[in-house]
Amino acid sequence: MTPQQKKIRKLLREKQGILLVHYYARPEIQEIADVLGDSLALARAAAESDAKVIVFAGVHFMAQSAAILSPEKTVLLPRLDAGCPLADTATVESVRLMREKEPEALFVTYINSSAEVKALSDVCCTSSNALQIVKNQPAAKKIVMLPDGNLARHASSVTGREVIAWEGCCPVHQALTPQEVIAVKREFPDAPFVAHPECRSDVLALADFVGSTSAILKFARESNARTIVIGTEAGILDKLRKDSPDKKFVLASEALLCADMKKITLDDIEKSLITMQPAVTVSREISDAAKKALDRMLSLSS
Repeated sequence: MTPQQKKIRKLLREKQGILLVHYYARPEIQEIADVLGDSLALARAAAESDAKVIVFAGVHFMAQSAAILSPEKTVLLPRLDAGCPLADTATVESVRLMREKEPEALFVTYINSSAEVKALSDVCCTSSNALQIVKNQPAAKKIVMLPDGNLARHASSVTGREVIAWEGCCPVHQALTPQEVIAVKREFPDAPFVAHPECRSDVLALADFVGSTSAILKFARESNARTIVIGTEAGILDKLRKDSPDKKFVLASEALLCADMKKITLDDIEKSLITMQPAVTVSREISDAAKKALDRMLSLSS
């Protein structure tokens, strides 16, 4: 570890804190994580940890979820401007209008959403458990799935359930085109192409495997392939290479880079632990309603 990484680990011990880090964060931050994972793993860690302070190296909605699940803890997000354009596509007003239009529907909301939108939802999901959550909804009920339309359409095609898809998208995954995938597959004809379900339907149609970041990592560890083409954010490459140093991982497009996920630096984390700012809080009214949707998600996830 570098001197700064050691200092951060020392500050975490002194503050009785833990560092939760998403796979898309900077590699030097991934190296010192207490928990490195996808949104589902990090949500579970936030709910189950006995730490007094949670430092999140991710984006705003993740820190909000931690604050909702663990209201007695101090939740720090070193950069409050680390946002999520996908989450921004579903506003409170637009979701309320949809609820008025579909009053009998169950609203399944991707964890990539604001606390206020989660509070208007029936159950949350992540890319790891979206199929399971959709399958577990009563068969007679119509499902509205938001805010990621690509994930919603994927869940519908796999489960056979009719799903009304919100027309939001992750601009990073949406940027990956079939033409780019075809070009990479032509260069590496024996390499399987694995894709995140936030990718476009025409990209997923080319995939040998579709799954969340944690599922992609598992596929890569277990695959006999020597080269694998990766269709998700570039930050996952560090973990892939550590897990499988004997394999080659090729990013399907240079566009697969999330600027928001890269905003938080070691400097930001160090400053945040010293000042105990910025802290992310959610009002009791919003938190209580949103927690019900998150708790339902966790109870339905194996």
